[in-house]
Amino acid sequence: MSFQAYLDAVEDKTGKTPRQLVDEAVARGYDAPAVKATTIVEWLRDDYGLGRGHAMAIVHVVKKGPKIPGKHVGGTGTHRDASDTLWLDGKAARGSQA
Repeated sequence: MSFQAYLDAVEDKTGKTPRQLVDEAVARGYDAPAVKATTIVEWLRDDYGLGRGHAMAIVHVVKKGPKIPGKHVGGTGTHRDASDTLWLDGKAARGSQA
């Protein structure tokens, strides 16, 4: 599953776009350097029922922003993304940007 596919699945599971979840995390102060991934994972599990893998995709965006390493971009593998920048504004909005 690509990184973007994880974020799309989070949207399906929670009904919120990745950006909405990131904004909520920031409002809770979870973007602070001292906040550990475990804190965010537990919040997403308890409030939204997300598993670790999906929660870690959100953790990445909260802590590092929407850019991903180039090694995950292009190619033909199932774990490859089309861009080094993740789309956070929801699947429906991404369709209008194509």
